[in-house]
Amino acid sequence: MPTLSADPRWPDATVAVTGLGAVTAWGWGVDAFLRGLDTGRTTIGPPRTFDVSGHRTGVASEVGEPPTDGPWRDLAGWGEGSRCDRFALAAAVEAWSGAGLRPGDAARAGLYFGGSTAAMAEGEAFFQDLGAGGHPRVAPLASHPLDGPANAVARALRLGGPVVALSSACASGGLAVAEAVDALRAGDVEVALAGGADALCQLTYAGFNALRAMDEKPCRPFRADRGGMSLGEGAGMLVLETVAHARARGARIRAVVLGRGASCDAHHMTAPHPEGEGAARAVSAALGDAGLDPGQVGFVNAHGTGTPHNDRAEARALASVFGDGLGSLPVTSTKGVVGHLLGGSGAIEAVATALCLERGRVHGVPGDPADGADPEAPVDLVLGGSRAVDRTVAVSTSLAFGGSNAALVLAGPEPRAEGGSGS
Repeated sequence: MPTLSADPRWPDATVAVTGLGAVTAWGWGVDAFLRGLDTGRTTIGPPRTFDVSGHRTGVASEVGEPPTDGPWRDLAGWGEGSRCDRFALAAAVEAWSGAGLRPGDAARAGLYFGGSTAAMAEGEAFFQDLGAGGHPRVAPLASHPLDGPANAVARALRLGGPVVALSSACASGGLAVAEAVDALRAGDVEVALAGGADALCQLTYAGFNALRAMDEKPCRPFRADRGGMSLGEGAGMLVLETVAHARARGARIRAVVLGRGASCDAHHMTAPHPEGEGAARAVSAALGDAGLDPGQVGFVNAHGTGTPHNDRAEARALASVFGDGLGSLPVTSTKGVVGHLLGGSGAIEAVATALCLERGRVHGVPGDPADGADPEAPVDLVLGGSRAVDRTVAVSTSLAFGGSNAALVLAGPEPRAEGGSGS
């Protein structure tokens, strides 16, 4: 596996990130997402997609209408697809074109996609109309199987390689990126599009409220007064290829994926292991796969849902991996800005991590920097504005119901010419 060394270029077999795409409540596109991250504010508020007055909480992070001049509007299936399909299509097209590719390029291109709701919202609307005695209408291509958004992307970009849809709760997006990395290393594909998407729907909103896992205020990851998560929606997509393949076609390398790890707590249907044992194994496995020591990591984009159990367990997991170094290791959570995208969360957080590495600054979690983190979840929480980091490696974690865990190790465009620990 590639490691940081005095050579200021990544080895040819390293997996490079050459395209990024995003749809969030900050807007349709990576630029809007990055501007939103820089504000240090949250997008979480009262949603308009459906009535939440009957629930115990009433906030979410909701995506607005797409721009009228978006390049995806001419794609086959855009008008007939589900809301989730559109999120996936827009992010995929942005990532694909940003990597300098066109539909039909790279016949051996594969798609690795995580999600959990697909066209659930459209199904709910169908049955609501049916129950009201009306004539239900549903978009003809709003496919309800979980692979619906993935198939929409594959058709639009004419991908000729494998299409793999993963649904492992909130670890899905991270696991999709890991699967893409494995496929590239094995030579199964020459280009991989990896990511995930999910859309707000009443089933998940009611379900998490029934579990009392939702906060009535915008979520506050790792804060002492946190009361739960906040749902979000959108998509994150990354174009991955080997460094050799990227250089051969003159593509810009925006980041690299050095390692991936996965595990299962095998502990409880919804609660994490209280000591974060599974999460720690996933992070350690990702660092081992990358050939890196914990001391070489510059920041962590944590799963950070804002629930009392998750944040406490994740902080313990990070402490077991990073030891005393955790006290000075910046930790952030993208969920504090755009909510929890469920099956797409690991994907949008990988995009955010790559953007932070590209600029050498880690985005903050909304909040007053004077408040700090919960003493029971003692991490060096980046609050408010962004913070400069002096190491070019980051870890992004995704922890899910059922105890499924994924971790990714990403690094900046090229390593700095330095030896030793890379610090």
